[in-house]
Parts: sequence; C-alpha cells; structure tokens
Amino acid sequence: MPLIKSRLFKQAKMLVTFLVIALLSPVVLGKLDFWKTSQASPQFKSPNESISYPQSPTSYSEAISRASPAVVSIHSTKALPKDANNPLRDPFFRYFFGDTRNMQIPQEMQTGIGSGVIVTKDGYILTNNHVIQDADEITVKMSDGRSAKAKAVGSDPETDLAILKIDQKDLPIIAIGNSEALKVGDVVFAIGNPFGVGQTVTQGIISATHRTDLGISTFENFIQTDAAINPGNSGGALIDANGNLIGINNAIYTRTGGYQGIGFAIPISLAKDVMSELINQGHVTRGWLGISLGKLTDDIRKSINYPTGEGAVIAGIIRGGPAFTAGLRPGDVIISIDGKETSTPSEALSITSKLKPDTAYPIAIVRNGETLDFRVVVTKRPVKAKIEQNPTEQQ
Repeated sequence: MPLIKSRLFKQAKMLVTFLVIALLSPVVLGKLDFWKTSQASPQFKSPNESISYPQSPTSYSEAISRASPAVVSIHSTKALPKDANNPLRDPFFRYFFGDTRNMQIPQEMQTGIGSGVIVTKDGYILTNNHVIQDADEITVKMSDGRSAKAKAVGSDPETDLAILKIDQKDLPIIAIGNSEALKVGDVVFAIGNPFGVGQTVTQGIISATHRTDLGISTFENFIQTDAAINPGNSGGALIDANGNLIGINNAIYTRTGGYQGIGFAIPISLAKDVMSELINQGHVTRGWLGISLGKLTDDIRKSINYPTGEGAVIAGIIRGGPAFTAGLRPGDVIISIDGKETSTPSEALSITSKLKPDTAYPIAIVRNGETLDFRVVVTKRPVKAKIEQNPTEQQ
C-alpha cells in the first residue's frame, strides 16, 4: 500500500502539475507575446528606453594604415652659443687654472624631437614652427625607416606652422579631410613620435571645436581632443575615423608636463591656407589695421555708453596707421569688417587677416551710440605686429 499510495500521489501530483501548466500557459505566453508586441509598437515605447545606433567598427586599422605612412619623425639640432654656460669665464675657474683665453671647450648642441605630415609626393612636409625653430640641422625619419636631411622652406610663428622640404620622390601623402564638419564626439586619432619612442597612434574623440583665446598663438581656432598628445607629438597628424587629416597636433594643457586629457590641434582648414603660402612664397601675407581690440566687459560698456550689442572695442591704435588715418579712435566698437559681423576680437582678427593689403574695405563702428561707416585702406601686417602684450588682440 505504501507503494501504491506513493504511485497515486505521484500520478495525482503529475496531473495537478499538468493542469496548472495548462491553465497558466496561455497567460504566460500571452504575457510574452504582449511584451514582444509592446516592444515593436511605437505607441508603447518608453521615453527612457535605450536607442540603438549603428555599431562602431571593432578596428580602425584600415584608416590608420592609410594615414600613418605619411607621418614622419623630425629630429632637430641647434648649436648653443659658446659663451652659454662657459666655465672658462668663471672667475673662480680662472683663479685655480690661470689664463683660460686660449682654452677651447666642445660646442654644446641642443636637440629636439617632433613630428610632421607629408603633404606632397615630392617632399613638402607640414609641421609646427616650434619643432624646427632656429634649428641648424633637421633630419626627417619616415615610417619605412628611411632618413633624409630637410630644409626649412617657410614658417609662420603666428599660427605655429612651418613647411620643410626633403629631396625625395613618390612619397606617401595623406588625404586632406574637412575640419569644418567635425562634431563633438567624433572619433579621432593622433599619430606622431611621443618622447621619441617611434611612431605611435592614440585614440580619442573631439572634445570641442573653435577654441580661441588660449594664448598659444596669435591666430587660434583649435580643435580640442582627449586623444593622448605628448612631447614629440607636435606637428603630427590628427585624423578622423576614415584616415583623413583634420588637424596638426600643436599643444596640450597640463600641470605636470605630460598628457592630462586636453590636447589642441590646428584645424586643417586653417593649415591649408598657411601651407599654400609658405610653399609658394615662404611667408604668409595678411591684412592689418594697426589697432588692438578688447572684449566688451560690463565696465567698458558703461564707460563708452554701449549697454547692449556685440562687437569688439578698440583698446589701442597706432598713430598714422590704417585705422587712425581713416578716422577710427579708441573706444569705437567695431561691429563689422567688409560686411562681416565681428562679435569678438578673435573674429575681427581673423577677418582682418584675410583682407588684401593696399585695398580699401568698409568698416562699421558704434561711437557714442551712433553707427558710423568708414573705409580703411588695409596695409600688410608686420611679421611681428605688437601693440599690446596679448597677441590675440593685435589687428
């Protein structure tokens, strides 16, 4: 009996289980079908549900392989003055060793490393001016191991760009991208020679665009990225996810001397114009007004009776310069140059630099609440135009 009871209990349990499953199945399946339907129906979609985007590539090796052959390492050498740190001129040294006028010490050399980008098949290389500035000898090492002596063709300290030339043919060149189309969050790569370890690729995103007023150079319109940029990366390539050149790595913000996630690159849209002039004439020609501009702070607005509106206030002016001759004066607020609005000193500087020297252009200002129009004959910007210490305000 115990055995039969046990069998009956098992049979009963199985029957009950079967009935429970049979009764619950439509509910469970219905529940599953409901969730399937609700997930597919837009009217049930929660605003907090995740959104699916196209899957990112698992590798960017093709983009890197297209760009990296055109990125080079640059080694510069500079002879220091013999009088610099010369122990023979130390009076204590003379006291112990006597007359040292005929003694010679070896020439002390200063070396530097950086990067560059080949932009033409016949050997023109784009880099930073500070990488090769005052160098006595420049050597370029290519990604395939070849080395070549380089000569400086031209430089532009106000954008920190320079052009080198090596005597080589059929060199790999990099595709030029569109830096104006960049968006925050775009994937980018920095290629260069950090610390002289050899060609290195780092990945990041676009953190910001159109960075100005950083005090790095006169003409600023930087791309900001968190791709690792370190000493030796200067002059190297910043490329997009397709391997196109979008910037020239230039500087980092750091409290330690090393990478801290904030790097800056000169956009290729700016570099292209400079590069063309450096190759063709060895220098860059820009327009100049002979003024310095300041931002419209609350105190300045009160002092010049300009409570609202955009513009750049004339903070200083050179007597006899283009703007002074035309009738502009300190305190005037420039609101447009050649028909283009100028809401900041940086915008005014950029517009002015593109004007053709010895040509008259319309400039609109506000003076004592009244809008006035002038025509100013722009002259050629001096190589180092200095009116005030802040170079970003020099016009």
